[in-house]
Amino acid sequence: MDERGAPPPDMSTIRILIVGGYGTFGGRLAQLLVDESRLTLLIAGRDRARAEAFCNGLRGAATLQPLAFDREGDLEAALAAARPDVVVDASGPFQAYRGDAYRLIKACIALGIDYLDLADGADFVDAIAQLDVDARAHGVCVLSGVSSFPVLTAAAVRRLATGMARLDAVTAGIAPSPFAGVGLNVIRAIASYAGRPVRLVRDGHAATGVGLVETRRFTIAPPGRLPLRPVLFSLVDVPDLQALPKLWPELKSVWMGAGPVPEILHRTLNLLARLVRLRLLPTLVPFAPLMHGAINVLRWGEHRGGMFVALAGAGADGRPIERSWHMVAEGDDGPLIPSMATEAIIRHRLDGRRPAPGARAALRELELADYEALFARRRIVSGVRDAADAAAPLYRRLLGEAYAALPAPIQAMHDLTGTLAVEGRATVERGSGVLARAIAALFGFPPAARDIPVKVDFVLRDGREIWRRDFAGRTFVSTQEAGQGRFDRLMCERFGPFAFGIALVCDAERLTLVFRGWRAFGIPLPRAFAPRATAFEAVDGGRFRFYVEIKLPLIGLLVRYQGWLAPK
Repeated sequence: MDERGAPPPDMSTIRILIVGGYGTFGGRLAQLLVDESRLTLLIAGRDRARAEAFCNGLRGAATLQPLAFDREGDLEAALAAARPDVVVDASGPFQAYRGDAYRLIKACIALGIDYLDLADGADFVDAIAQLDVDARAHGVCVLSGVSSFPVLTAAAVRRLATGMARLDAVTAGIAPSPFAGVGLNVIRAIASYAGRPVRLVRDGHAATGVGLVETRRFTIAPPGRLPLRPVLFSLVDVPDLQALPKLWPELKSVWMGAGPVPEILHRTLNLLARLVRLRLLPTLVPFAPLMHGAINVLRWGEHRGGMFVALAGAGADGRPIERSWHMVAEGDDGPLIPSMATEAIIRHRLDGRRPAPGARAALRELELADYEALFARRRIVSGVRDAADAAAPLYRRLLGEAYAALPAPIQAMHDLTGTLAVEGRATVERGSGVLARAIAALFGFPPAARDIPVKVDFVLRDGREIWRRDFAGRTFVSTQEAGQGRFDRLMCERFGPFAFGIALVCDAERLTLVFRGWRAFGIPLPRAFAPRATAFEAVDGGRFRFYVEIKLPLIGLLVRYQGWLAPK
């Protein structure tokens, strides 16, 4: 027993006190760490009953303890009673802490307790350095901004900048799934700077942007994976805007965005931010609860999210270089990513790698490899793209680094630089209904037949590939090109006035073509009435093989053809 009458801590474990432990980010951090038996997780918040309920609902090897904790109270007494080795502040909003925003950190330093936070406030993270001398004197590690912005961003920039002699611009954005479950404090933080000046670097000088008013569109597309649909990103006030130029002083431009969906709600936020900018509204903070309810109730679309980091610079020879890192997370794995930086640092500490003492933004604590090890445990994929060579074959441009992993016969079929003629055998099936036969005839699909000769002539013309297919004398033609606009990062295949956006996905040593949208005469058509296509290319017995099946809602099968091809 110690002088307070409490039992001494178990030195074989590490005690982690998570402030806001049953909240959005704190709860996800606990979820990530609960498998570790060497951890005691103190789930802390103002409401002990909620902390108890959260602990009762989480199962794992870690020891869970609920704790009532008020950051406005006697912090040193509360921390001394809890006896944590590390405090993680996952509460916020860090832009709106009252009084001394660093009270909790100062209490941790005084008691020799390491501290991490998931702060997203640029000014809060930037000013953490004022505590550096005191933290070093007490041997305490204080890391601020331990989240995707700026830890993951900085790690991606370091990977992308390899081989660059000069780094000119960094652009990055996070696109959460519409089903991610955004916390009220996150909305409050966004509302606090919406329509207000945001400090950044632009054209080589300190400048200001306007929060949630400036927008850019980008398509997150890891090479060889199913991309997200093009996302609208709006400027957000995050630590990267001030932290990255300190790491790379030559930077002329830094821009960070968030891309919440559905876009209609995002556009509404843009409009409200403009009203603040025009001083027709004083602030959006009073609307935060309404905004929180809307974005967590009115949600639809794919349960997928992602992030990108794009660089522009130059090599040693002065030639421009453009690279981008893309990450896509499926389902409920995406919302865990903001808490993964803290998870990684805590797991490193369990392995004996405690961060060095001092107070700083957590820009150098992790590398992309640390994240990739965590991503591999979940449905999260990532990859790097270099600016596409306009002279490279279409499929090589669209697939990027994933193209090299395709089997040689598939590569040979798509390394088109002029013309190519191939031939083989195929079997064709057709739908039997009147409408199915009429629509198939409209597109020129061949009639049903078994084991018939097939020839395909490929011609490259003005950056487009013309595919002329001949099934025993019946021909039909389509053109393929790199998609633009809503078809960005997709292959666009055209049959007369119809255009189809198709994703190229590398899967188990075959190339799968995934339908993503369609148009007629340039007008987008509803996906509910879109064709249902199954198409892939594979290799069997050293031969290139193809399979294409097209169905329509309420009509059924239009055509199904499969077979093999080889160069003449």
